Amino acid sequence: MSINKSILRSAGIIGIATFFSRLLGFIRDVVIARLFGVYVYAQAFVIAFRIPNLLRDLVGEGAANAAFVPVFSEYKLKHTKEEFWELANVVLNILLVVLTALTLLGIMFSPLIVRLIAPGFVSDPVKLATTIRLTRIIFPYILLISLAAYSMAILNSLQHFSVPAFSPCLLNVSIIVFALLFGEGIQGLASGILIGGILQLVVQVPVLYKKGFRINSFLRRFKHPAAVTIGKLMFPRLLSSCIYQLNNFVDSIFGSLATIVGEGGVAILYFAYRLIQFPLGIFSNALSQAILPEFSTQALEESRDKLKHTLLFGLRSITFVMVPVSIVFMVLSRSIISTLFMGGKFDVYSADMTANALFFYSIGLFAYGATKILQSCFFALKDTVTPTKVSGLALGLNIILNFLLMFPLRIAGLALATSISGISTCFILFFMLRKKLGGFNTKEIAASFLRILAASICMGIACYFVSQKQIFPGFDALSRALELGLSLIVAFVSYVIFCFIFRVQEIRQFWQWLLKRKL
Repeated sequence: MSINKSILRSAGIIGIATFFSRLLGFIRDVVIARLFGVYVYAQAFVIAFRIPNLLRDLVGEGAANAAFVPVFSEYKLKHTKEEFWELANVVLNILLVVLTALTLLGIMFSPLIVRLIAPGFVSDPVKLATTIRLTRIIFPYILLISLAAYSMAILNSLQHFSVPAFSPCLLNVSIIVFALLFGEGIQGLASGILIGGILQLVVQVPVLYKKGFRINSFLRRFKHPAAVTIGKLMFPRLLSSCIYQLNNFVDSIFGSLATIVGEGGVAILYFAYRLIQFPLGIFSNALSQAILPEFSTQALEESRDKLKHTLLFGLRSITFVMVPVSIVFMVLSRSIISTLFMGGKFDVYSADMTANALFFYSIGLFAYGATKILQSCFFALKDTVTPTKVSGLALGLNIILNFLLMFPLRIAGLALATSISGISTCFILFFMLRKKLGGFNTKEIAASFLRILAASICMGIACYFVSQKQIFPGFDALSRALELGLSLIVAFVSYVIFCFIFRVQEIRQFWQWLLKRKL
């Protein structure tokens, strides 16, 4: 139980930081949506920013989670501080060389890259040229953000989560400030991204220095036994991350085909999926990030009982939060989009299409969250091959479903394809991990899921009826906000009530914890 409390405490720190980051991200997206709508500059931003984000996940945050944290955590336990920081220096040298090369190649080949991932832009010379120019300007962001992710991996291995978790807030603040200063155009977006990347790295340097980091062999040493281990773990994870990001690129490719899915498809999918990322970032990403060091430590023990217990705890916690959020997004999709984004160049067409995409993305929300926990457990077991194979299967399924669903459902079909692919990935990983660990209590998870689902559906019905009453008549921003706020309050209260009615264990445990805190 103390381990679970420690995980929740760490996840709480990350979750609070992520909440502020996502909140600022919402403000950033609202600014972009109202300045640019879902048209040329918004689509250029989505494509241009997606490319360095792919490389960030490949050599930055993805590698940090899959390879750096388990190896650094083990080194912290079994080796001296001097040996730990020696390894950190060698990894930094390797990263600097690789990232610099990738950045230069990315700038050079930006025209080709944009044409490959947004083929629909070729028919619009202005949109194509704008996207290529913005891509070239912001490509150095990959170097900055990957070094920030490297710093985060070291600090997380040392059980320090707060500063790395809060650092993404600086990126969003930077983009907001510069976008508002420069207005419509790419200058503000480009400046905001680059300055934000610098700030995310710089803010972590004092903490690293305080923990003991010193540059002792700058660009001199590139060999270390543990660096080889990291490389072996990283390569399959690179493929897995690449496949995951290819799913996003596949959606961008199909979304750029305006004649089939409608105008602004790339930006529509971006705004809808950003909302999905809000609960994932606050809870799912936070929990998976906090639970990975614990998984890594427990995986070194001969008995896997603690690992299984922690895994079940993580999956049940994810389900308890993500299932009701999924229902809320589905019921209130139109209200959420119109309240947050409508205004300026974000018109009724933009709101309707984005709400449809959000509805179908929400179907797979619980699976996206659970998959992160399952993958963290595989990574802790130093198995990065299995998630890669499953991700490859999911990519193929997503492509097939995009072809099948985009004609009858247009842009919403692409979102539904992502959800089906995500749910399939989750269940495949679950049963493969169950076999790898020699079985665990599947009935406990199934029973918990069904109770939570029943409570969530009842909550959704109550929320739907309240949202249809139009207690605050009118179509102005204030009326929309009040209607949405009331619906969310009803959703929260009714979910708690129905959780007690259906005897959801998680709500009872939380209630007992609150009573103890009061006493």
